[in-house]
Amino acid sequence: MSDAKDLIAARVAQEIKHGMLVNLGIGLPSLVAGFVPESLGVFFQAENGVIGLGARPPEGMQDRHLTDAGGGFVTAVPGAASIDSAMSFGLIRGGHLDMTVLGGLQVDALGRLANWKVPGKMVPGMGGAMDLVTGAARVIVAMQHAAKGQSKIVMACTLPLTSTRRVDLIVTDLAVIEPSDAGLTLRERAPGISVAEILAATEAPLILPEDIPEMRL
Repeated sequence: MSDAKDLIAARVAQEIKHGMLVNLGIGLPSLVAGFVPESLGVFFQAENGVIGLGARPPEGMQDRHLTDAGGGFVTAVPGAASIDSAMSFGLIRGGHLDMTVLGGLQVDALGRLANWKVPGKMVPGMGGAMDLVTGAARVIVAMQHAAKGQSKIVMACTLPLTSTRRVDLIVTDLAVIEPSDAGLTLRERAPGISVAEILAATEAPLILPEDIPEMRL
């Protein structure tokens, strides 16, 4: 992998199955589309009303009329459609999404996500994340494991919770972690990363199975 963000996106892509309707959040999650082959028949959705997002366009091939919810340039796969925002959120709130992939600022020991800052901050705002975490069948958090030397997997979130619902999987540049009623279970290690390094970078306690394999990318 060229960098940590690509590693995370490539690992998240492995969770996506044939025929799914998947929402990709802004920022890092938008990279996931580039690691899913078109032959898989997946349709990526963005809250601003695009179904059928493709990978980012080559330099110089951007279309100002074709962007994701964060204003980033995207491509469209054959069969893509544009819809209005009301229809887009109807899909989200109506429970029609198979999966959403969201960035995160913090995830707590109960597996609850915080991915927006307090009111008054310009970026990032809450956007459609509250609806997505509540409405999607499966929620995956794609984020760096730590920021400025501080773990983003914490005992308790200090930022506002996006939802009280527990997320289904956390994929970072160090690990794959699965929240459950029992707590946060360490499922996989990033290539070349030891369990000890993951524990040192994680504030919340982790359940350690007997076998913790490396990610297969």
